[in-house]
Amino acid sequence: MLEELRITGLGVIDDTTLRLTTGMNAITGETGAGKTMVVTGLGLLFGGRADAGRVRADPGRAIVEGRLRLEGPLADTVQTRITDAGAEVDDDGSVLLSRTVTIEGRSRAHVGGRSMPVAMLSEVGEQVVAVHGQSDQLRLLRPAEQRAALDRYAGPEHEKLLETYRQAYTQWRTVVDDLAGRRRNARERSQEADLLKLGLDEISRVDPQPGEDDELRTELQRLEHAEGLRTAAALAAQALAGGVEAADEAPDATQLLGTARRTLEAQTGVDPALGELAARLEEAATLMGDVSAELSAYLDQLDADPARLEAIYERRAALRALTRKYADDIDGVIAWADHARSRLAALDTSDELLEELDKERLRLAGQVAELAGRLTAARTDAAGRFAAQVSVELAGLAMPHARVEIVVLPRSAGRDEPVIHGLAAGPDGADDIELRLIAHPGAPALPLQKGASGGELSRVMLAIEVVFAGAGGPPTLVFDEVDAGVGGQAAVEIGRRLARLARTHQVLVVTHLPQVAAFADRHLVVAKDTGGAITTSGVKIVEETERARELARMLAGLPDSDLGIAHAEELLAVAEREKRGG
Repeated sequence: MLEELRITGLGVIDDTTLRLTTGMNAITGETGAGKTMVVTGLGLLFGGRADAGRVRADPGRAIVEGRLRLEGPLADTVQTRITDAGAEVDDDGSVLLSRTVTIEGRSRAHVGGRSMPVAMLSEVGEQVVAVHGQSDQLRLLRPAEQRAALDRYAGPEHEKLLETYRQAYTQWRTVVDDLAGRRRNARERSQEADLLKLGLDEISRVDPQPGEDDELRTELQRLEHAEGLRTAAALAAQALAGGVEAADEAPDATQLLGTARRTLEAQTGVDPALGELAARLEEAATLMGDVSAELSAYLDQLDADPARLEAIYERRAALRALTRKYADDIDGVIAWADHARSRLAALDTSDELLEELDKERLRLAGQVAELAGRLTAARTDAAGRFAAQVSVELAGLAMPHARVEIVVLPRSAGRDEPVIHGLAAGPDGADDIELRLIAHPGAPALPLQKGASGGELSRVMLAIEVVFAGAGGPPTLVFDEVDAGVGGQAAVEIGRRLARLARTHQVLVVTHLPQVAAFADRHLVVAKDTGGAITTSGVKIVEETERARELARMLAGLPDSDLGIAHAEELLAVAEREKRGG
């Protein structure tokens, strides 16, 4: 649940904190006081789109912070995701979320004290909060949203079936598009394939090896300068052997180092420092012996073979011919060849491949059709149950004679869209879903967007949410004036339904109806302050007498009227009895 929400610099709100409770939280206030900013702040906190136009010029940035307590069946999932992202959850199971938006439109997000992408807030929000407002009612009028609502109600097994269908549909569509592309552009593909084959044949004849051009360059330099290298190595070896002009009996460098070492070792007993120098001379003698041996080996293998030199010239010319056409170096040529082979496979328009692809298309089409049929059957079953439960809720929302029908219709094929076994299958199945309202007995079943008034649409939306709540979903539900266009007994029934939801969920409702606010476990009022040069708003909790005055204001616009306060107190008493009575 959301324990606390702090909003700074957003719209008319300068700096205010909402302390929320479990159960039902009602947020009321005068028109224009800033109730909508509370919902806007919640949207920002959970990854909604940032609107720089709502940021106050002073201080030039809006900050929304919220403390979320992780509890219930989704707590482990959310906590694991947060900790995997590197954030920290407090010892009491709560986590601090934060969103900052500057007046220039820049946005930052923090989770558990760590900077995070805004998408992380969205991930958390999808798990813990569902926001419903008048825009959500409009969204419910779209067929795609109605199908999504039914799929959500149908449960996890149905969602697994839907995911299996989507995977099969994607595979089928990929093969269909691939096959159509190969057939449609057969001539162009054949020409491109011929060019690729010519290039691959040329590269194959040369058969370049990785790094070969660098290796040949090094060997060529050695062969071209063989005499100079031989002279340098021979002179160095001769110098180590006793000097270039020394007599044959002259000692070599290793012998001289040995004499020096032995001389120093003889005096080690007198001064140990000479012993250390003797050891270093021994190391030098060893190193010099190794160098002398390696020089001899180098001279033995140094070869100025003219035939090998000519072969390298020819090989480098062949490699250069490839690098002029295909890449900057030999490794690039090899990479081009690998890509060309892959591209050739994609360009294949042989009868054998086309026949194989067509068989795969037919196999996948059968799989998609079978899964689509199962989806239709599952949706039809869920539609009956869903409609019955929503109709029961509508009866309790002062629409006793209204019924909702959810009709599963065959989907219409789009333009140039392939049909599978007579089904216009799409990414979400072969069904269109339509919510219809029968306002009273004898009335026609009309699509929701044609048959429902604003008040009826609000109640249908609330009834659907009550049904959804029984099937799980986010633990916090936010309703932004879903009671618009409703009054009288219907308003009381909405309050009663929200109070029932609040037994299993945390409910936040922004309302202008006193009948709804009376059912709240905590009543928060957004109040506007026009005393200064700039209008600001704040939020405070009202209880007892103050709460009755606020309800009286909502009832008749007269917060100090004795008659209005008496009416408000009666309304509070009725709501309390209703909540206690079940």
